[in-house]
Amino acid sequence: MRPMSARRSEWPEVGDLVVATVQRIVGHGSYVTLDEYGDKEGLLHISEISSRWVRNIRNHVRERQKTVLQVLRVDPSRGQVDLSLRRVTQDERRKKIEDWKKNRKAVTILRSTAATLKMSDEEIFSEAGDRLADQYGSLYAGLEAAAKGGAKTLAEAGVPEKIASALEEVVKDKIIVKGVTIHGVFEITSMEPRGVEEIKDALLETKNLAMELDAEANIYSIGAPKYRIDLTANDYKKAESALNEIVEQATKAWEGHDGKMTFTRS
Repeated sequence: MRPMSARRSEWPEVGDLVVATVQRIVGHGSYVTLDEYGDKEGLLHISEISSRWVRNIRNHVRERQKTVLQVLRVDPSRGQVDLSLRRVTQDERRKKIEDWKKNRKAVTILRSTAATLKMSDEEIFSEAGDRLADQYGSLYAGLEAAAKGGAKTLAEAGVPEKIASALEEVVKDKIIVKGVTIHGVFEITSMEPRGVEEIKDALLETKNLAMELDAEANIYSIGAPKYRIDLTANDYKKAESALNEIVEQATKAWEGHDGKMTFTRS
Protein backbone atom coordinates (compact mmCIF):
# COMPACT_ATOMS: atom_id res chain seq x y z
CA MET A 1 0.00 0.00 0.00
CA ARG A 2 1.49 3.28 -1.09
CA PRO A 3 1.48 6.03 1.59
CA MET A 4 -0.39 9.31 1.15
CA SER A 5 2.75 10.95 -0.19
CA ALA A 6 5.63 9.66 -2.29
CA ARG A 7 7.95 11.42 0.12
CA ARG A 8 7.52 9.02 3.05
CA SER A 9 10.85 7.65 4.33
CA GLU A 10 11.70 4.00 3.79
CA TRP A 11 12.11 3.55 7.56
CA PRO A 12 10.17 5.06 10.48
CA GLU A 13 11.91 7.39 12.91
CA VAL A 14 12.30 7.02 16.67
CA GLY A 15 9.14 8.32 18.36
CA ASP A 16 6.88 7.69 15.36
CA LEU A 17 3.55 5.92 15.81
CA VAL A 18 3.12 3.07 13.33
CA VAL A 19 0.33 0.67 12.42
CA ALA A 20 1.50 -2.93 12.74
CA THR A 21 0.08 -6.42 12.25
CA VAL A 22 0.95 -9.06 14.83
CA GLN A 23 2.48 -12.07 13.07
CA ARG A 24 4.04 -14.32 15.73
CA ILE A 25 3.81 -14.42 19.52
CA VAL A 26 6.82 -15.87 21.32
CA GLY A 27 7.98 -16.07 24.92
CA HIS A 28 9.85 -12.76 24.90
CA GLY A 29 7.23 -10.75 22.98
CA SER A 30 5.74 -10.66 19.52
CA TYR A 31 6.98 -10.05 15.98
CA VAL A 32 4.98 -7.66 13.85
CA THR A 33 5.04 -6.25 10.33
CA LEU A 34 4.86 -2.51 9.73
CA ASP A 35 1.89 -1.90 7.42
CA GLU A 36 3.05 1.53 6.25
CA TYR A 37 6.65 0.53 5.54
CA GLY A 38 6.51 -2.35 3.09
CA ASP A 39 5.72 -4.91 5.82
CA LYS A 40 9.16 -4.54 7.42
CA GLU A 41 9.45 -6.64 10.56
CA GLY A 42 9.63 -5.23 14.08
CA LEU A 43 9.84 -6.62 17.61
CA LEU A 44 7.44 -5.77 20.43
CA HIS A 45 9.32 -6.97 23.52
CA ILE A 46 7.28 -8.27 26.45
CA SER A 47 8.64 -5.45 28.65
CA GLU A 48 7.05 -2.91 26.29
CA ILE A 49 3.59 -4.48 26.13
CA SER A 50 2.10 -3.10 29.33
CA SER A 51 3.08 -0.95 32.31
CA ARG A 52 1.75 -3.77 34.49
CA TRP A 53 3.10 -7.31 34.83
CA VAL A 54 2.20 -9.34 31.76
CA ARG A 55 1.02 -12.79 32.79
CA ASN A 56 -0.07 -13.85 29.33
CA ILE A 57 1.00 -11.97 26.19
CA ARG A 58 -2.12 -13.15 24.38
CA ASN A 59 -4.28 -11.15 26.79
CA HIS A 60 -2.80 -8.03 25.20
CA VAL A 61 -2.08 -8.94 21.56
CA ARG A 62 -3.17 -11.70 19.20
CA GLU A 63 -2.06 -12.99 15.81
CA ARG A 64 -3.29 -10.94 12.82
CA GLN A 65 -4.34 -8.09 15.11
CA LYS A 66 -3.81 -4.54 13.90
CA THR A 67 -2.26 -2.37 16.59
CA VAL A 68 -0.51 0.96 17.02
CA LEU A 69 3.04 0.98 18.37
CA GLN A 70 5.68 3.58 19.12
CA VAL A 71 9.11 3.25 17.54
CA LEU A 72 11.89 2.96 20.13
CA ARG A 73 14.94 2.07 18.01
CA VAL A 74 15.67 1.69 14.31
CA ASP A 75 18.70 -0.04 12.81
CA PRO A 76 18.33 -0.22 9.00
CA SER A 77 21.69 -1.99 8.61
CA ARG A 78 20.33 -4.93 10.63
CA GLY A 79 16.73 -4.54 9.50
CA GLN A 80 15.71 -4.10 13.12
CA VAL A 81 12.88 -2.00 14.57
CA ASP A 82 12.09 -2.11 18.31
CA LEU A 83 8.58 -1.09 19.31
CA SER A 84 6.41 -0.28 22.32
CA LEU A 85 2.72 -0.73 23.03
CA ARG A 86 2.65 0.57 26.60
CA ARG A 87 3.87 4.04 25.59
CA VAL A 88 0.93 4.62 23.22
CA THR A 89 -2.10 6.32 24.77
CA GLN A 90 -5.65 5.36 23.97
CA ASP A 91 -6.29 8.63 22.15
CA GLU A 92 -3.07 8.29 20.12
CA ARG A 93 -4.06 4.76 19.12
CA ARG A 94 -7.54 5.85 18.06
CA LYS A 95 -6.30 8.78 16.00
CA LYS A 96 -3.50 6.83 14.33
CA ILE A 97 -5.81 3.97 13.28
CA GLU A 98 -8.37 6.47 12.03
CA ASP A 99 -5.75 8.33 9.96
CA TRP A 100 -4.32 5.05 8.62
CA LYS A 101 -7.72 3.82 7.47
CA LYS A 102 -8.51 7.14 5.84
CA ASN A 103 -5.18 7.07 4.03
CA ARG A 104 -5.81 3.54 2.73
CA LYS A 105 -9.21 4.64 1.43
CA ALA A 106 -7.71 7.74 -0.19
CA VAL A 107 -5.00 5.67 -1.91
CA THR A 108 -7.65 3.27 -3.25
CA ILE A 109 -9.68 6.18 -4.64
CA LEU A 110 -6.63 7.67 -6.33
CA ARG A 111 -5.61 4.35 -7.89
CA SER A 112 -9.15 3.72 -9.12
CA THR A 113 -9.21 7.15 -10.73
CA ALA A 114 -5.82 6.50 -12.33
CA ALA A 115 -7.16 3.30 -13.89
CA THR A 116 -10.21 5.16 -15.22
CA LEU A 117 -8.00 7.83 -16.79
CA LYS A 118 -5.49 5.23 -18.02
CA MET A 119 -2.75 6.84 -15.95
CA SER A 120 -0.05 5.15 -13.92
CA ASP A 121 -0.07 5.32 -10.12
CA GLU A 122 3.12 7.36 -10.22
CA GLU A 123 1.54 9.93 -12.53
CA ILE A 124 -1.60 10.48 -10.49
CA PHE A 125 0.30 10.64 -7.20
CA SER A 126 2.69 13.19 -8.68
CA GLU A 127 0.00 15.34 -10.30
CA ALA A 128 -2.71 15.00 -7.65
CA GLY A 129 -1.79 13.02 -4.53
CA ASP A 130 1.27 14.96 -3.40
CA ARG A 131 -0.33 18.30 -4.28
CA LEU A 132 -3.40 17.51 -2.17
CA ALA A 133 -1.20 16.38 0.72
CA ASP A 134 0.76 19.65 0.53
CA GLN A 135 -2.38 21.80 0.33
CA TYR A 136 -4.59 20.08 2.92
CA GLY A 137 -2.15 18.24 5.18
CA SER A 138 -3.06 14.76 3.94
CA LEU A 139 -4.41 13.07 0.85
CA TYR A 140 -7.65 12.11 2.58
CA ALA A 141 -8.24 15.65 3.85
CA GLY A 142 -7.91 16.88 0.28
CA LEU A 143 -10.39 14.33 -1.04
CA GLU A 144 -12.78 15.08 1.82
CA ALA A 145 -12.59 18.77 0.93
CA ALA A 146 -13.44 17.79 -2.67
CA ALA A 147 -16.45 15.82 -1.45
CA LYS A 148 -17.71 19.06 0.10
CA GLY A 149 -16.53 21.66 -2.40
CA GLY A 150 -16.24 19.82 -5.72
CA ALA A 151 -13.61 20.02 -8.44
CA LYS A 152 -12.79 23.66 -7.70
CA THR A 153 -11.36 22.55 -4.36
CA LEU A 154 -9.01 20.21 -6.18
CA ALA A 155 -8.08 22.88 -8.70
CA GLU A 156 -7.06 25.20 -5.86
CA ALA A 157 -4.43 22.62 -4.93
CA GLY A 158 -3.08 22.61 -8.50
CA VAL A 159 -4.70 19.34 -9.60
CA PRO A 160 -5.14 19.29 -13.41
CA GLU A 161 -8.72 19.79 -14.59
CA LYS A 162 -9.05 16.33 -16.13
CA ILE A 163 -8.01 14.58 -12.91
CA ALA A 164 -10.05 16.96 -10.75
CA SER A 165 -13.21 16.25 -12.74
CA ALA A 166 -12.76 12.47 -12.47
CA LEU A 167 -11.92 12.61 -8.76
CA GLU A 168 -14.97 14.74 -8.04
CA GLU A 169 -17.29 12.01 -9.31
CA VAL A 170 -15.57 9.31 -7.26
CA VAL A 171 -15.32 11.13 -3.92
CA LYS A 172 -19.00 12.05 -3.92
CA ASP A 173 -19.81 8.33 -3.84
CA LYS A 174 -16.91 7.06 -1.74
CA ILE A 175 -16.43 9.67 0.99
CA ILE A 176 -19.31 10.25 3.38
CA VAL A 177 -18.73 13.36 5.42
CA LYS A 178 -21.29 12.61 8.13
CA GLY A 179 -21.85 9.37 10.02
CA VAL A 180 -24.53 7.86 12.29
CA THR A 181 -24.32 6.92 15.96
CA ILE A 182 -26.13 4.12 17.81
CA HIS A 183 -26.08 3.41 21.53
CA GLY A 184 -26.19 0.66 24.10
CA VAL A 185 -25.25 -0.22 27.68
CA PHE A 186 -22.86 -2.89 28.94
CA GLU A 187 -23.35 -4.17 32.47
CA ILE A 188 -20.10 -5.75 33.66
CA THR A 189 -19.22 -7.28 37.01
CA SER A 190 -16.13 -9.11 38.21
CA MET A 191 -15.26 -10.86 41.48
CA GLU A 192 -11.59 -11.31 40.58
CA PRO A 193 -8.77 -9.58 42.53
CA ARG A 194 -7.94 -7.42 39.49
CA GLY A 195 -11.57 -6.98 38.50
CA VAL A 196 -11.42 -3.23 37.90
CA GLU A 197 -8.34 -3.55 35.68
CA GLU A 198 -9.87 -6.48 33.80
CA ILE A 199 -13.01 -4.44 33.07
CA LYS A 200 -10.91 -1.51 31.84
CA ASP A 201 -8.93 -3.86 29.58
CA ALA A 202 -12.17 -5.35 28.20
CA LEU A 203 -13.58 -1.91 27.40
CA LEU A 204 -10.32 -0.85 25.74
CA GLU A 205 -10.36 -4.00 23.62
CA THR A 206 -13.92 -3.13 22.62
CA LYS A 207 -12.78 0.30 21.39
CA ASN A 208 -9.90 -1.28 19.46
CA LEU A 209 -12.23 -3.81 17.83
CA ALA A 210 -14.56 -1.00 16.78
CA MET A 211 -11.66 0.67 14.94
CA GLU A 212 -10.87 -2.60 13.18
CA LEU A 213 -14.50 -2.63 11.99
CA ASP A 214 -14.32 0.91 10.54
CA ALA A 215 -16.29 2.39 13.43
CA GLU A 216 -15.56 4.56 16.45
CA ALA A 217 -16.64 3.61 19.96
CA ASN A 218 -16.86 6.06 22.85
CA ILE A 219 -17.41 4.31 26.19
CA TYR A 220 -18.06 5.93 29.56
CA SER A 221 -19.39 4.92 32.95
CA ILE A 222 -22.98 5.79 33.85
CA GLY A 223 -22.57 4.34 37.32
CA ALA A 224 -20.80 1.04 37.92
CA PRO A 225 -21.40 -1.64 36.80
CA LYS A 226 -23.01 0.06 33.76
CA TYR A 227 -21.05 1.50 30.82
CA ARG A 228 -22.61 3.30 27.88
CA ILE A 229 -21.22 2.79 24.37
CA ASP A 230 -21.79 5.28 21.55
CA LEU A 231 -20.81 3.67 18.25
CA THR A 232 -20.36 5.78 15.13
CA ALA A 233 -20.02 4.47 11.56
CA ASN A 234 -20.66 5.69 8.02
CA ASP A 235 -24.23 4.35 7.90
CA TYR A 236 -26.76 2.44 10.00
CA LYS A 237 -26.01 -0.90 8.37
CA LYS A 238 -22.29 -0.68 9.19
CA ALA A 239 -23.00 0.62 12.68
CA GLU A 240 -25.42 -2.21 13.49
CA SER A 241 -23.07 -4.84 12.06
CA ALA A 242 -20.12 -3.49 14.02
CA LEU A 243 -22.07 -3.25 17.27
CA ASN A 244 -23.38 -6.82 16.93
CA GLU A 245 -19.87 -8.17 16.42
CA ILE A 246 -18.47 -6.12 19.30
CA VAL A 247 -21.13 -7.39 21.70
CA GLU A 248 -20.61 -10.99 20.54
CA GLN A 249 -16.83 -10.84 20.89
CA ALA A 250 -16.91 -9.01 24.25
CA THR A 251 -19.40 -11.35 25.92
CA LYS A 252 -17.59 -14.40 24.61
CA ALA A 253 -14.24 -13.13 25.93
CA TRP A 254 -15.79 -12.45 29.35
CA GLU A 255 -17.08 -16.02 29.77
CA GLY A 256 -13.83 -17.09 31.46
CA HIS A 257 -14.09 -14.41 34.16
CA ASP A 258 -15.65 -14.72 37.61
CA GLY A 259 -18.41 -12.28 36.80
CA LYS A 260 -20.95 -11.46 34.11
CA MET A 261 -21.41 -9.19 31.11
CA THR A 262 -24.75 -8.27 29.57
CA PHE A 263 -25.70 -5.75 26.89
CA THR A 264 -28.87 -3.73 26.27
CA ARG A 265 -29.62 -1.46 23.32
CA SER A 266 -30.73 2.04 24.24
